Amino acid sequence: MRTSDQLMQEFLLPNYGRYDVWPVRGEGAYVWDRDGKKYLDFAGGVAVCPLGHCPPPVVKALTEQANTLIHVSNWYCIDKQAELARILVEECVQIPGKCFFCNSGAEANEGLLKLARKYGQQTGGRYEIITFTGSFHGRTFGAMTATAQEKIHGGFGPLPPGFVYAPFNDAKALEAAITDKTVAILLEPIQGESGVHAVTPEFLRAAQRLCREKDLLLLLDEVQVGFGRAGEMAGWRSIIPGDEIQPDGISWAKAIGSGFPLGSFWVNDRRDLSKVLGPGTHGTTYGGSPLACAVGIATLRTILDENLCANAKERGAAIAAATRGWNHPLIKEVRQLGLFIGFELNAEAIAVKSGGKLPSIFLAQKLLDAGMMVTPAGPNVVRWLSPLNITAAHAAEGLAIFKGVLDALDA
Repeated sequence: MRTSDQLMQEFLLPNYGRYDVWPVRGEGAYVWDRDGKKYLDFAGGVAVCPLGHCPPPVVKALTEQANTLIHVSNWYCIDKQAELARILVEECVQIPGKCFFCNSGAEANEGLLKLARKYGQQTGGRYEIITFTGSFHGRTFGAMTATAQEKIHGGFGPLPPGFVYAPFNDAKALEAAITDKTVAILLEPIQGESGVHAVTPEFLRAAQRLCREKDLLLLLDEVQVGFGRAGEMAGWRSIIPGDEIQPDGISWAKAIGSGFPLGSFWVNDRRDLSKVLGPGTHGTTYGGSPLACAVGIATLRTILDENLCANAKERGAAIAAATRGWNHPLIKEVRQLGLFIGFELNAEAIAVKSGGKLPSIFLAQKLLDAGMMVTPAGPNVVRWLSPLNITAAHAAEGLAIFKGVLDALDA
């Protein structure tokens, strides 16, 4: 009988650089591998598990809905879609608008790209969308092209036209990039994949001002930052609180489904934008199924009702303060909003012992060996994406493992 290792080698595409860890069970902030080793999971499936593994409210909703109705076509009306959309609009965004449900972050971003193109065709034939260096918007052709990283584009040309790349957090460069062909600006309030870089308040204000002056759409990719990760249900409010920023569209996925495939995008009711994608313009077979939406409702209700945004702010601030207090020679900078935390490493110091591996990947492996999961973010940053409901004890455990590994490498 062939082993799982052999089956993977024989039947799976080698497109992932995987760590040799085989998780088989999860509970709360922990997972166990097939050999029984326990890990503190501060990777969270890359920000997908806001309540940890197998949270009881989600398991209950999943089980009950699976016994009732799993799927029905979007040709018909789905009550769970309506309720989940209400929560997103009234309790998360808190700006009038409407939602569309899909299966992933890339699909949600594709929806925003189509919204922008359609709006541009209705307002003078504009089609260019400005995105930013260091961004990541997904792996489908449109989302991949929107991602302003050559390493993501390599080998897949020719890419779809209509995207312009500008430096992140440079308002003058953004204004210079706008032409009579520009229809939208798409940005992440916090760039995760390139190393946890937050938009500055000044840049976000400038982007909104330019959008209003030039009739452009302000589109926010909150696939990774939404639903409490940075300490607010709407991620941009961790940068500028309140109602000053009024986006035209927002994309979501990851945390919304606690690991169940679910994505969504929201469109502002302003200027009748929510009518741009009318019947026949956009759709999906699986998106917004009763099962997916039941899970989404359970996830968001738990985050809201248990006030996990406040917990994320408190725990995240304490973790950042503790690690900055170490003044550790292997940590160059700590970047933190809520429980969205990036540790920029002293690459030169770690490279001495990394054997040629990227510092972030090397350190993530060392932490795995010590019983802790984290996520690399670019070559020199590791991300902590813990559950939003971690306790002080979980944080202390993570800090102890992290410092122990760093101290061993620095010895």
